[in-house]
Amino acid sequence: MSAVGDAVHVLPVINALKRANSRARITWVLQPGPAALVRGHRSIDEIIVFDRSRGLMAFADVSSELAKRRFDLVINLQVYFKAGIVTGATHAPVKLGFDRARARDLNWLFTNRKIPPHAIQHVQDQYFEFLRALGVSPEPVEWDLGPWPDEREWQRNFVGSISRPIASIVVGTSKPEKDWVPERWAEVSDALQEEFGMQVVLVGGHSERELAAERLVMEHAKHKPRTELGSGLRHLVSILDASALVLSPDTGPLHMSVALNRPVISLMGYTNPKRTGPYRRFQDLIIDAYGDPGEDYPISMENRPGRMQRIETSHVLEKVRVWRDRYAREAGR
Repeated sequence: MSAVGDAVHVLPVINALKRANSRARITWVLQPGPAALVRGHRSIDEIIVFDRSRGLMAFADVSSELAKRRFDLVINLQVYFKAGIVTGATHAPVKLGFDRARARDLNWLFTNRKIPPHAIQHVQDQYFEFLRALGVSPEPVEWDLGPWPDEREWQRNFVGSISRPIASIVVGTSKPEKDWVPERWAEVSDALQEEFGMQVVLVGGHSERELAAERLVMEHAKHKPRTELGSGLRHLVSILDASALVLSPDTGPLHMSVALNRPVISLMGYTNPKRTGPYRRFQDLIIDAYGDPGEDYPISMENRPGRMQRIETSHVLEKVRVWRDRYAREAGR
């Protein structure tokens, strides 16, 4: 019931539950965007869509669907009131949620079992706490995000239309505070093409801010990148999977790239990279504008506005060179 990045983090939880019990039937309540990303996944038996755009009717719609079903277990991986309402509408003897200290908006009132209290950690590890409370191992961590067999032809056609290694740039996020400066993306795009011989592809959704960022990149770049904004999340999986390099702020495609094991340069300033950065992989490609020089900051949910502007074009290109030396050569690119 949250953003695409959170849905990506939940996939290893679902895969682990299926590994532990292949007969388990899993129903997932999702908003339309994340639902489009994971529909058809091998571990998901059913999706019930929570359409937030319908306002209060969204809760009535979901409650009506849930009233037709009986579950053995409900796992509430969200901490907000809206997830609590949906949890309350489910019929199950066990409703597992966060401990009272971490649940917000009275969310804890809707669950009858709690995971043990724990210090704040990476979001992915936080979700794994639910598995451990159920006696299920999260290892190996598997996403299995795709591309799936019926998507390979589209991917082959996409790759066949490009003659150089692909660098995908995520131009926008759901929050302005997490976005980087479009004019600097244009400078990075030119350098990727001139210095590194790559084909730049702009990716993301088609919100007004993303489209505005796209226009600015196109206006300022000497070498016009290819744009695939609004291509849809399943096509985005294929594009990221075909990319030699992804460059992204803290948003869903960053975590999709990690799930696909594609090197991603993470531009982090507003959110804490120790909590929401790339999980386990590509730590050497993080641009950390969240902390001050030499600061050993703790993992926290604190956001720090205004820090994305600290990231200069040169900082990004330094990480592109790290990618070239450590990852591109290993892949034989």
